[in-house]
Amino acid sequence: MTSLRIAFLGIGLMGRHQAQRILEAGYDVTVWNRTKTKAEALEPHGAKVADTAKEAADGADVVITMVENGPVVGQVLFGESGAIQGLNPGAMVVDMSSIRPSEAREHAARLIDSGIGYVDAPVSGGTVGAEAGNLTIMCGGAAADYIRAEAVLKTMGCPTHVGPTGSGQWTKLANQMIVGITIGAVAEALALAERSGADPAKVREALRGGFADSRVLELHGKRMVERDFVTKGRTTTQVKDLENAMSSAAELGFQAPLLEKAAALFRSLAAHEGDPDHSALILEIERLNPKS
Repeated sequence: MTSLRIAFLGIGLMGRHQAQRILEAGYDVTVWNRTKTKAEALEPHGAKVADTAKEAADGADVVITMVENGPVVGQVLFGESGAIQGLNPGAMVVDMSSIRPSEAREHAARLIDSGIGYVDAPVSGGTVGAEAGNLTIMCGGAAADYIRAEAVLKTMGCPTHVGPTGSGQWTKLANQMIVGITIGAVAEALALAERSGADPAKVREALRGGFADSRVLELHGKRMVERDFVTKGRTTTQVKDLENAMSSAAELGFQAPLLEKAAALFRSLAAHEGDPDHSALILEIERLNPKS
């Protein structure tokens, strides 16, 4: 077992698998979650369970956060019984949540003022990638901090240092823009093909291997054809990430018309269907095109 002590804060759909991967790599891991029973599920795998974020972080070398959004990250780190109260100078925080770049920079500044390192390291790959340990991990921060975190990050997937603080979050926003817009393109194309009388399953098969092929066509297109919208990637998470991308783009005075349209479609999907898998966007395209 490595002597490095890890605190993992946020044992949700993703965090449960990520923390388990770190445990399997031989690290000493303490876990915390607002719903304690979710953290306790990792006890049979060797995790210690803490009652508060502060308790989990007490004496930790690395604190990893994987929670819902920027305000929740702020509360977990800096709120009452927050992790920063249990950290010693020289420790570091790796935030793997998907938040705004401006929030990442703000959190980093507060931590660095306390002598604590920081890396923003959002991920792509969903629960499937988290369970398999092959997440794409996009990292921003000082090179020295990234190097310190790299070995732990590699237990969960493939990390890449893309630039200074906030760069990981910018990369994740780019990822979510491409994913969201491409889901829209695949949904619209398959729905149009079906309306024309073509078999959407055969259309998808014909497109595989050509310039239109993509992981979205492969995985999400399959879900659309099979009408399998059991949540693997949440629509509400897609909405949050696209809205973060829009607000961040606005800070730079950058116009992103495709992003804005995709965000509007996903918001409408959430309003009509709740929180299905984001491949269910085809339902929104079909709603816009009722059969006569």
